[in-house]
Amino acid sequence: MKKETEKAPQFPMYKGKPLVRCGNVLYYGSMTDPYVIRLEIKEKKKIKGLEVADKVSIQLMRTDQTIRNRKQIIKASEKDGLYRAIDLADVWLGRALTET
Repeated sequence: MKKETEKAPQFPMYKGKPLVRCGNVLYYGSMTDPYVIRLEIKEKKKIKGLEVADKVSIQLMRTDQTIRNRKQIIKASEKDGLYRAIDLADVWLGRALTET
């Protein structure tokens, strides 16, 4: 009888790319690709008792670990709300991955 092999963790997906959260930081994209997006929730607000992201910083980053941290950041911006931030992130990431 074969042992059941362990499967890689399944992450939530957004438009076909993984979305991984660690505290107030979300990573959008695959670390095996040349670029990934880092979304950091800077401020939150309460709406009808729910805490939601208000200010979100966005960074398009290289995934190459041999490059110094400051050189990894290609673009940066800040948006109001997570939905606006992730929509911009999707555009940036899509363009960066098609240009490589």
